Amino acid sequence: MGLVLPPAPPPGGVYVPLVIVDKMLYVSGHGPCLTDGTLIKGKVGSALDKDAAKEAARQVGLTMLATLIEHLDPAYRIKRTIKVLGMVNSEPDFFDQPYVMNGFSELMAEVFGRANGLGARSAVGMILPGNIPVEVEAIFELE
Repeated sequence: MGLVLPPAPPPGGVYVPLVIVDKMLYVSGHGPCLTDGTLIKGKVGSALDKDAAKEAARQVGLTMLATLIEHLDPAYRIKRTIKVLGMVNSEPDFFDQPYVMNGFSELMAEVFGRANGLGARSAVGMILPGNIPVEVEAIFELE
């Protein structure tokens, strides 16, 4: 597909990147890593506009894919996206969190196809660690 993935980031605390329970894959929250391993930073609505934040959300998706490639046993195959929680580090007067999260969702639809790439989703504004603009956690169904 010509996607350029960043390196899979190490956990930023005491947790594991992936947990499998039955046919469900739970993926810990990811931020937007660049190909040099650094993070995109900035508050949405001041440091980043909504289009830059949408690109950051897409970068979170690329980062999550890198983690899946590195940590998921190749014997497992992802069947579909079940649930996505998108957290946007936004100013109090910024209300386009769903638009920002489209960057992540559109990438999942490209990778897994629209029917399997899109799942239930929440998009909320909050303060995020390290001043990253977007963090996403996801649940996938395995084949």
